[in-house]
Amino acid sequence: MFDWFISLNSVTIDFDTSHQFFPRIIITLLLVLGSLILLANIRPVWRAMRSGRYQFFVRNADFFRLLVTLVLIPVYFWSMDAIGEELPNMGLGFLLASIPFVFLMSMLYCHERTRRNVTIITANAVIAPTVVWGVLYHLFLVSMP
Repeated sequence: MFDWFISLNSVTIDFDTSHQFFPRIIITLLLVLGSLILLANIRPVWRAMRSGRYQFFVRNADFFRLLVTLVLIPVYFWSMDAIGEELPNMGLGFLLASIPFVFLMSMLYCHERTRRNVTIITANAVIAPTVVWGVLYHLFLVSMP
């Protein structure tokens, strides 16, 4: 008679699909927010396209940085997975892939490569991923690649 009440108090985790929970939430949120942005800006863009004034890229856009960024992001995810396969269950895939990724992205977008800036970028590339890894992996026990 009270089976429904007992089922509310028990939790079962399907470990084959549990890792897909947060990516599904993030993808859904991105689709909803992207749709809202599209709906909010469709009229001005449509008018500009019809009049011939629409430009996707601004003049003098930095295509080198764009292309390098578009290459670095998939390489980052691939290397995170590859390192995680070699050193499983420690979260080192995230840590060891994030350090060079943060360093390279910061160097790519740094306009003045002074000794001070490179030192700050290097420190940030080591400290930030290490702190995130330590908090998520050790403090909150979040499984990382």
